[in-house]
Amino acid sequence: MRVIGGREGRDADPMGDDGYWRILDELASTSTIVIDRPKGTGHPRYPDSVYPVDYGYLRDTESMDGDGVDVWVGTASCGIDAIICGADLVKRDSEIKILIDCSEEEKRLIFDMHNATENMKGVLVRRYPLRL
Repeated sequence: MRVIGGREGRDADPMGDDGYWRILDELASTSTIVIDRPKGTGHPRYPDSVYPVDYGYLRDTESMDGDGVDVWVGTASCGIDAIICGADLVKRDSEIKILIDCSEEEKRLIFDMHNATENMKGVLVRRYPLRL
């Protein structure tokens, strides 16, 4: 298990949703990030599903499922600039996953993992518009 200290956020969102992103920045920067499923690890219940990026949670936080707020932690230095909103028919729930320091390729891999089956789907919500 890898533990990472708090993280800092980025500038204000030009779309006017800065309050939401500011709260995510605050949660992440005041929490310890615990990586309990390192990149390359198989899912505990679905071992054929391998985590393409480090996955964990924010210690001392609580999500809708009663566990810590879920995070994906990549290798870039971009702070929190996206979330995945997921829905799962097997678990019969929905929740968000915060993406911290994820490159565009890592975001694509995470998106693909959240859309690998018919029972689980996710959408990627960007903090900033993608610049092409």
